[in-house]
Amino acid sequence: MNSGAEIEDLDAMPDPLWRRMIANPERAPELIALAASQRFADPAARWAREAGTDHAHGSLAKKAFRKHVHLSRAEGLALGIGGALTSAGNVAALGWIQARMVFFIAAAHGYDPHHPMRPAELLALWGVYETPAQARESLDGVGDSMAATVVKTKLGRSGERSLTNRMLRYVGRRAATRYGGRMIPLLGAPISAVQNGGSTKDLGRRALAYYGGSGETSLDRC
Repeated sequence: MNSGAEIEDLDAMPDPLWRRMIANPERAPELIALAASQRFADPAARWAREAGTDHAHGSLAKKAFRKHVHLSRAEGLALGIGGALTSAGNVAALGWIQARMVFFIAAAHGYDPHHPMRPAELLALWGVYETPAQARESLDGVGDSMAATVVKTKLGRSGERSLTNRMLRYVGRRAATRYGGRMIPLLGAPISAVQNGGSTKDLGRRALAYYGGSGETSLDRC
């Protein structure tokens, strides 16, 4: 197998992004999408270019899918140990993993990960907006005002709770219906791992259908 097909390890969410999300939990998905486009476009393009010669688009995209489902389970197991104390970090890290997955799946299918519609499509696949076009309009407003500025604020518990609730609606849909178990220290770890993996699978399947052109999603392509 071509060594270029291996996906590099995922780095942690940048601290400035975390602070922006705590300060603006209602715009957390948009902030992740913008940051992900800056961080993951180059690696996704490079990976698809190096690995694509030996893999069909579909098999390459499924490789990215499986890799990130595994990462989301491992992340849930690690951060789920803290229960309520690490719940905000858990769900934010899950969003970071899922965002990278979508960029890699898009690149595997030949879509330019640098295109400004990629973060908009991520938001639509999450269900934050009905269409990528609506998401792009919102991102155009977020970019100058929030994403380019480091917000200096204390990481208060109220901000973390708001962030958790907001992100669970989109990146952790399965977890949102059985949230209580995740809040219990130690016990929350295996529950979080399973739920995170399930949520990432759901998103990954939508992304595979969308970029693979199977017609299984109603999102408009751009």
